[in-house]
Amino acid sequence: MKRNHLSGALGAFMVLFLFFSLNGNAQMVNEVAKKRVTIGVGMFTDIWFGVPQGIKTRTINQGFQAFALYNVPFGKSNFGFAIGLGFRAQNLYGNFLVKSRQDSTWLEKIGDTASVNFQRSKLVLPYIELPIEFRFKSKSKIAVGIGFKVAYLLPAHSKYVGENYTTLDKTKYRVKFREIKNLEQFSYGPTFRIGYRWFNFNAYYSLSKLFTKGNGPEMNSLSLGFLFMPF
Repeated sequence: MKRNHLSGALGAFMVLFLFFSLNGNAQMVNEVAKKRVTIGVGMFTDIWFGVPQGIKTRTINQGFQAFALYNVPFGKSNFGFAIGLGFRAQNLYGNFLVKSRQDSTWLEKIGDTASVNFQRSKLVLPYIELPIEFRFKSKSKIAVGIGFKVAYLLPAHSKYVGENYTTLDKTKYRVKFREIKNLEQFSYGPTFRIGYRWFNFNAYYSLSKLFTKGNGPEMNSLSLGFLFMPF
């Protein structure tokens, strides 16, 4: 009986030991992950430059971004470096339709030949991004980051909701166009971020143009928005 009790106690002790060991290791892994990995999501708006005459873009062109960064601290200093992978979706709203030929793309104003009422017309630009950032974080949790990112354009499309602009039918008309030619496949430019704890303001200026050179309007954008970085 004593031997059975002793075996049972030893078994229970081993189970508890393994539980606390694994739990402690998991907490250590979590702490390391929190220090090494940064996850962020945010909203932004785009200010567009080089918009063709007669075309009006919306004041707020809301977009979405999300990313994960791997952090490399510079020793025990407050400075560090980060590299990662992200997703960005830009939306360009305006009074236009995107028209394309094989070697030319342009923005055609809605209602040039007749009055057409519409709810929205937009160009949707989704990107996969590779961001890098040099960062500083003070003991008071104020953070500053200066970086650069390169992005690859996923299949883009335009969307129109309103009256039928071809037949002038007053019934609601929805259409999506997927064949948009002459878009630049790569987007790149500098980034800036400043924030406190998990709340950040960020900016990105696209050095690349929206369309390939000579095949469309020479447009580029400045993105301004907010980032939430709880991890």
